[in-house]
Amino acid sequence: MENKCQFWKDYESISGTVCYCELAAFNRPVNPDFLEKIGCTPEKRKECLGTMELNIGGGAVPTVAQPPVEQPAPAAAASPVVYCDPPPEVAKTVVGVAEKKAATALPSLTLLAVLAGAYIALGAVLFTIVTNDLATYIGDGLSRIIGGMSFSLGLVLVILGGAELFTGNNLIVAGMLDKKVSPKQVLSNWFWVYLFNFVGAMVVVTLFYYSGIWKANNGAVALRAVNIAYAKATLPWTEALFRGILCNWLVCLAVWLSFAAKDAVSKIIGIMIPITAFVAAGFEHSIANMYFIPMGLILRGHDVLQGLLNPAVAQGLTWQGFIFNNLVPVTIGNLIGGVVFVAVAYWSAYLRPPAFSRRLIANGKF
Repeated sequence: MENKCQFWKDYESISGTVCYCELAAFNRPVNPDFLEKIGCTPEKRKECLGTMELNIGGGAVPTVAQPPVEQPAPAAAASPVVYCDPPPEVAKTVVGVAEKKAATALPSLTLLAVLAGAYIALGAVLFTIVTNDLATYIGDGLSRIIGGMSFSLGLVLVILGGAELFTGNNLIVAGMLDKKVSPKQVLSNWFWVYLFNFVGAMVVVTLFYYSGIWKANNGAVALRAVNIAYAKATLPWTEALFRGILCNWLVCLAVWLSFAAKDAVSKIIGIMIPITAFVAAGFEHSIANMYFIPMGLILRGHDVLQGLLNPAVAQGLTWQGFIFNNLVPVTIGNLIGGVVFVAVAYWSAYLRPPAFSRRLIANGKF
């Protein structure tokens, strides 16, 4: 083929004729106007490419030059990923949550309190079923750990599902100290939430009783429920008080950690570790005991337990023991643990105004 293009080159080599386009071979920039001027149409380029492929098995022809692509400006450095808030930020979050809780309308508050009581009771149900004979196989220590992990279900449901729990709401005191919540609002919230947590726990007691699941494992689940109730209802008053303090210190820390976490999995882990610790250690939770002890009281005389239950246990488990030996001291202890060791402690560490601190020092209270 005779090619009149000034950029077409061909010569004879040992292997035969070599044909090529100089523009393409040396990668020279071209534009559409120039190609049109020299007669390098799309059809002509296709023809040249065919000739090169026929002679040397391949080749290249000029491509239309594209306008230079503007390079994007360098991206700003990405902000570091925050996996959890630092304690000072959590303290502010707790105050904000306290404001919202204090402003919750009573119908919503009571409904959410019923749900929280039921959720904690469901965690207690799972704890009772899982541990009914577990110690026989893995020993006391490991069974306590697994039981604590099972019981964590309750607070996970409260935090992630959304509900109002008396022990967790002890943190509202941080809002009161920050002057965002009044003492009257705090007491009102505690009263209604505590009362309806009891209602929610009793709903689960009723449902679980009529489910008949406590008959499982030849009555071992029922036996476990009664023995748990007896051990709690016969605690010395002082022991119940201090177990209540230690319990809600950990429970409120679990709530605190859940506020720090930024995703559901982190929240669950933050909840489970302190809750597993308090259950494994044998501390006392007032709302959980609103399920544990009434459930034992209802089951103590059932025929399923004939021959299995120590008569002294059945006689020693009473409603009076539930209220005065357990619920009263444990509730007081829970208040001390949550209010003093978490709400007041962290507010004092991170949110207390400097002037307030100076005033305390001047008054000799430091």
